[in-house]
Amino acid sequence: MRACNVKATPKRERIVRVIALALVCLPAVAIAQNAPVAEAFRDNAKKVGDNLMAAAAEFPADKYSYKPTPAQMSVGDIVVHLAQGNDYLCGTIGGTKAPQRAKLSGTDNKDQLIAALKETFAFCDQALASLDDSKLSEQLPFFGGKTKSRASVMTLTTGDWADHYSQFAIYLRLNGMLPPSAQKKPAA
Repeated sequence: MRACNVKATPKRERIVRVIALALVCLPAVAIAQNAPVAEAFRDNAKKVGDNLMAAAAEFPADKYSYKPTPAQMSVGDIVVHLAQGNDYLCGTIGGTKAPQRAKLSGTDNKDQLIAALKETFAFCDQALASLDDSKLSEQLPFFGGKTKSRASVMTLTTGDWADHYSQFAIYLRLNGMLPPSAQKKPAA
């Protein structure tokens, strides 16, 4: 204060301290309001959802029963698993119940399975829309009567999507096709 040739008074010092505190705290408040973890999760859900739906669409209908070994899931089974998982995981994370859906089977036709997968990713968009970082540590009910933090369920969901996209990528390559993320983007 004295370097500015302003006489320091207790009132002015308090004002300067409040302004300094505000300047220090404002960025933290701004970051908290932008919900960077929740926003990153929503962005990932959108991108991965697009890739998963594109990978499912890439397979010809007659390849929906394809599986590299008898122990693995078929293409149709992966789509069913994703659709059911999306309803459960996104509903849990977002604190909302998924709509009732018709029971699916991996042997259902491709159009039916892709439509269901699209519906569940649309539900994810809706369920995650109001997600913010303020409740990442909240404990949520999970499989087997256990509880996990919201952040833990979000991390598990991201891993699950990555796991099944890698399955699709391998299945596509084994059938002479490229996964969506390996295809060249058209020139803009």
